[in-house]
Parts: sequence; structure tokens; C-alpha cells
Amino acid sequence: MKDVRFVIKMVLKEKKDILFSIFFGFLAGITAVSLFAASGYLISQAAFAPPIYTLMVLVASVKLLGITSAVSRYGERYFSHCGTFTILKNIRLKVYDQIEPLANRLLQKYRSGDILARIVGDVESLQHFFLRVFYPPVVLASVFIATIFFTMYISAGAALTMTAGMVVVLIIFPLIFYLFQKKTAVSMREKRGELSSAFTDYLYGFRELTIFQQAERKKQQVYTGMNEYEEMKARENRQLAIREAIVIFFSFFIAIIILVQAGFYVTEGNLAGTLLAMLFMISVTVFEDAPSMAALPAHLEESRVSSKRLSEVWENEIPQAEAAGLELQMDVPIQFQFEDVSIHYLNERKAAVQHATFQVEPGKHMAIVGPSGSGKSTLMQAMLTFAPVQSGQILVNGKQISEVTPDSLWRQMNVSLQQNHFFYGSIYDNLRFANTEATAEACREALEKVQLSHFSLEDQVLEKGANLSGGEKQRLAIARLFLRDASIWLLDEPTSSLDAITEQQIMDEIEKVTKYQTVVTIRHRLTGLEKMDQIIVMNQGEIVEQGTYTELMEKEDGYFKAMKELESGQLAF
Repeated sequence: MKDVRFVIKMVLKEKKDILFSIFFGFLAGITAVSLFAASGYLISQAAFAPPIYTLMVLVASVKLLGITSAVSRYGERYFSHCGTFTILKNIRLKVYDQIEPLANRLLQKYRSGDILARIVGDVESLQHFFLRVFYPPVVLASVFIATIFFTMYISAGAALTMTAGMVVVLIIFPLIFYLFQKKTAVSMREKRGELSSAFTDYLYGFRELTIFQQAERKKQQVYTGMNEYEEMKARENRQLAIREAIVIFFSFFIAIIILVQAGFYVTEGNLAGTLLAMLFMISVTVFEDAPSMAALPAHLEESRVSSKRLSEVWENEIPQAEAAGLELQMDVPIQFQFEDVSIHYLNERKAAVQHATFQVEPGKHMAIVGPSGSGKSTLMQAMLTFAPVQSGQILVNGKQISEVTPDSLWRQMNVSLQQNHFFYGSIYDNLRFANTEATAEACREALEKVQLSHFSLEDQVLEKGANLSGGEKQRLAIARLFLRDASIWLLDEPTSSLDAITEQQIMDEIEKVTKYQTVVTIRHRLTGLEKMDQIIVMNQGEIVEQGTYTELMEKEDGYFKAMKELESGQLAF
């Protein structure tokens, strides 16, 4: 039960609905048994032509039990489903609270389709835990026990037979079925995750697959995965049908044994003949809900695997929001200090950054340059608390960055990454995403600053900005920054998709706005770096040089100087 521990906690939070559903479930079950017992007794008594008042009492009892059974069954359904929906809501909130602080790291560890399958499919699977796993054995056992105690007053032998049947139905059968179920449930959940990942790849990569004429092959892979998953589902349904048939057959077998047993007691004179039909009807009715125990192992294993797949996402991960406690003050300039920092991404042999030491002073403009894959973006990810630091430390105003609440840090940042997300909606919606209080006039001014004045605020942006060019995406991302006050600007290749003239115009606008603010920009092009207060040069994850533009250009065999001369030669050519 260790794997479903957090699900059990969610279930036990809804004590009221649980108690009411169990109470009404027990009432519905025991009144159903009483109804059929009274009916059997009524039939037996009617054969002896008893006084009319005796029949009237029995008929009235049967009607009352019938009404009570219907009302209690409604109450059971109402409270059990209310509890299930609330439990499912709590599980969704729990999962979101756990993975939200880890989102960036999780996307490095899992494929997006697998994450989607977990937070949607596996969470949905847990809705069966209360209704199909937790609830049925409790209600069924309580009805069995109450019925057995009643039956003991009629026939101890029949009660003993019923007890043996209860042990088989509630313990032995579920245990046997569970042992056979474990392998099937694990493989099904894994196959569902694989199928979700394959479909996500096919959907998002459809354009490239079509261009390279691989769409049909990928589609067949998805179809193959779907067929395999459906075959596994069909196999599981067949197994469930067989198990239910076994439990139903066993239930009727027990009822027949009790009937034969009761008939023997009647012939021996140890049981009144009028109680024969009552005992048989009790034995038939008390096992009425027994088939639910056939489905319990499947739902238990499904819940266990789903819970495990969810909890392993955040196990051994320390959410930054939990470890953080220090709030940065808005009016205090922020200083970053990297001290021998090494960063190693998951499942990568080589460190992305090794032994980085430098400072980002408040109000200064810094550029990080170097070839692709040299670790420039990783340094910026570390400043955003997104990159996993293996050794060394990053200090923010003298405090460990892990001690600072991320929100108080991000609140003072304007960030433009290599890939910026755009939501389906209007240009206006996507601009106000950075500042919900921005006016239409301010948004139009921001568009003008980035050379997008030909856009109107009502123009639509498709999902992920599919109808925008690479340059338009970058300019729209920068326009959002102009609408938000921030003391630190982190820009990762903000103009890499722009022509030189437009790039210079936009960088001039950024320089005007950020004259007294801290700016860290990652650049491939080395033009316009003369104005930078500091330049960090990286190669293969290491800082090979740092200093001002003049200092770096004065080095005879400097790496930066060689890069600059190579770029100048290419431009001249």
C-alpha cells in the first residue's frame, strides 16, 4: 500500500462523504438482504394460510424494506460519487502543486507526451480507487458480518458456510486475481505513456515528417501502438469477465450448498420448514454485490501503478518553492555571484558548465558570447533557478539562490529566451500577458518600438505563434518586455532571427530603456559589444576569458579577438 499512500490521504480527507456513503451502502445492502429474507418467509407462511393480519404485517414489512432499500441506494450513490469527484479534485491539485515547481526539470527528464499521460490518464485512473477499491470491501464485509450474525440465530451451520464463502470472496479470490493482474497493469500504463509520447511527436513534428516523407511511417507506428494498447485492453476486459463469472458461479454454488444444508436440517427436524426459503434468499442476496470483488484487483493494481507513476515524478526532487524562504526587496539592487559553479543536466555525460566564476553587478550591462553549445544559455537558466547546480554556489545579494523565493526573483526580471511561448488569442492578449494593466496605447507603442506597427491589437496569434515568422516572434517577445518594469533584463539571442538593420534599431530601443538597469545578453554576433561593461567568453562549458571589449581585444592570442577577427572577415567577404 506504500505506492497508494498519497491517494489514501486524499481519500481520508473527505471523511463526511466517506462515512455517509458507507452508512447508506451498508443500509442498502442489509435492507436488500432483509427484503428478500422477508419475501421468502412471506411465501412460506402464505402456503399455510395464516391469519390475514400476519400476511398484512409481512407485506407491509416487504414494502417498507423495498422503499428503504431504494432510498438508501440513492443515498449511497449520491455520497459516494460526491466523494469521488472531490477526491479526484484534491488529487489533481496535489499533483499540480507537486510538479509545478519542478516543471523545467521534469521536461528535461520526461517526454512531454509521457508527462501528459501521467497528469491526465493516470490521475483519471485514480477516480476508481474509492468506488472500486476502498469502498466495496468495507460495505460488503459489514453486510456479510451483520447477515452472518442474523443467520446464526436461524442456523449455525448455514452461518458457518456463509462465513467460509465470505472469506473466499473477500480475501482468497481477490488475492489470486491480484497476483495475475500485476503484470498486465504495469505494461498497460507503460504502453499508454509510450502511445501518448508517440502521438505527441507525430502531432508536433508533422510538418517535418511530411517534408522528409516520413509521416506515413510515423503514422503506422502510432497505429501499431494503438492496436497493441486496444488488444491489451480487450485482453484485460476478457479476464475481468472471466473473474466475474467465477465469483458469480461461486456465489450461486454457496447458495445451493446452503439450500441443501437447510433442507437436510428441515428433514432432521432441526429447522422449521418456513425458514428454508428465507435462508436460501439470504444466501443469494448477500452475495449480490460479490462480483465487484472480481474487479477490485484490476482497479487496485491500476491505482497502484498510476499512483507510483505520478509520485515518481516528484520523488527525490526538492521543490524550490518549499526550500525557499527569503523574499528579495523590490527597492534593493540585485547582484549575482557565481562561485566555481558546475552544472550537469540529467543523463548527459559532459557537464554543461564547469567551474564558472563571475559577478553580475547591479546596473551593469554584460554580454555572454561563445560558440553554440558552449553553455551560455545554461548560465542564464541558472540565474532563473531552472538549471541544476551540482557544485559551487550562486549567491543573490550574498544569499544562496536556493534560499530565495523564485517569485521574488522573477518579479524583478524581464526575460526573453531563445524560444518564447505565445498563446492562442489576439496580439493584445499576448502583450498583456506580461502586464495585465497595460493599456491599448502602451501596447501599440511597444509594437512600434520593435517594428511591428503593421500589426493591430486585434490580430490573431495561433497556438505557439504558428502564424508568426521567427523574427516576428522575437520582436513580439521583446515588445512584451517594454510593458513591464524590471530591474534585470535577461536576453538570450533576442534578435538572432532579425536582419542587421532591424536588430540595431531594436537594440538601440532596449539600450534606451535599460540605461540604468542590469542587462545580461547572450550573443552570437559580436557587433555592438563595445558598449558592454563586461564580456564573458565561453567555450566547451568553461569561461575562457572575461573583461571589457578593449581588454579582450588587446590580448594577442585571445579567443574573443580571434572570434571577432573571423566574424569581421566573413562580413567583409
